[in-house]
Amino acid sequence: MTATARFGSIDPPSGEILAEQYRSVREQSSALIAPLTTEDMVIQTMPEVSPSKWHLAHISWFFETFLLLAFQNHYRRFDDSFHYLFNSYYQSAGEMHARPERGLLSRPTVAEVQRYRQHVDEHMLALIEARGEQPEVAALVTLGLHHEQQHQELMLTDIKHVLGSHPFEPAYRQGNHQPSQASRALQFVAGTEGIAEIGHAGEGFCFDNERPRHRTLLYPHALANRLVTCGEYREFILDGGYERPELWLSDGWSTVQQQAWRHPLYWSRDLDSVYTLHGRRPLDPNEPVTHVSFYEADAYARWAGTRLPSEAEWEVAARAQSLAGNFVDSEALHPLAAGDEDRPLSQMYGDCWEWTASPYGPYPGYRPPEGTIGEYNGKFMCNQMVLRGGSCVTPPGHVRASYRNFFYPADRWQFTGIRLAKDAH
Repeated sequence: MTATARFGSIDPPSGEILAEQYRSVREQSSALIAPLTTEDMVIQTMPEVSPSKWHLAHISWFFETFLLLAFQNHYRRFDDSFHYLFNSYYQSAGEMHARPERGLLSRPTVAEVQRYRQHVDEHMLALIEARGEQPEVAALVTLGLHHEQQHQELMLTDIKHVLGSHPFEPAYRQGNHQPSQASRALQFVAGTEGIAEIGHAGEGFCFDNERPRHRTLLYPHALANRLVTCGEYREFILDGGYERPELWLSDGWSTVQQQAWRHPLYWSRDLDSVYTLHGRRPLDPNEPVTHVSFYEADAYARWAGTRLPSEAEWEVAARAQSLAGNFVDSEALHPLAAGDEDRPLSQMYGDCWEWTASPYGPYPGYRPPEGTIGEYNGKFMCNQMVLRGGSCVTPPGHVRASYRNFFYPADRWQFTGIRLAKDAH
């Protein structure tokens, strides 16, 4: 199955438009690293975090491997060793350096990686000019750009962990925080019930895990009109939330004990401040709580007498919402409080990735694309949970109602938050 068929129905844009899209996305990656020092870009603080230097090299490796080597005659790799160093998880492409050891790579230097990016860009723009209107080339370039946007988000979440692990917690970018107004009152909005369709429909790009579109049955339910706030989550902590095993899934309780969790990642022990990409500042009780694991989200929902939504419940509700939200272009780089709005559901897009109760698995009839590119999503459909909606560091235009993100239930270095749901009888 071709990339064109598995990553959405794409009418190839003109070579000029595709080249401009390519330049725009690549320039955004360069802008994201501008506040960083060379030393910032080589640190790995835990196995899930990759150095900024590695991200820059890997997204260039993707274009080199899947486009330049496949479609540009007589193209030769910039450096043969890079194929091993910057492959992420494509086993059929060859061996790769171990993920937990990416921070041990002092060579190549950041400057050499930048030269690699320039080399790839020159050849990619030449390829787009020559063959960009061919459907297979256009589909893979578009996939590569969405892939780079995913890594742009990872670059920010990863550098937050790097800088937040420093004893003095330096800011990624300076910013002035203004305390928010009170968040809108928490209410529950009735959701659609009966047979509904979910999954990507129509024209335009999508990832293969968003298809096929299919029918599902929704039982009577309601969704919270906004995300859970820091103030509300603090009440859960003060009520002994991390000390009551009856609130937790078994694996979650074991993780809490092993990791000694007592509050969300980046909160202070006294629950009064939080580290952000703008530095440490007082905890704002009206902002959405973020950097919580699925286990924490599930325990909070149980404490509140509710549950987490299914991904189908979330998607059907989200289709009625505009795609506007607090994304990376707002430069807040942190979730914002939900103000008084006319729309029934706030914060469906942006602010925080929302944990759902749905395991990440294939849709009925799903088949991954053939070849190495088929390793992009399908092989991860086990032991992870689905998240929806994007976050405050997601590029605008990157997500849609059918977009399925996925992480392991203990992960919490991403901007992950909580929307409550409940059964309606």
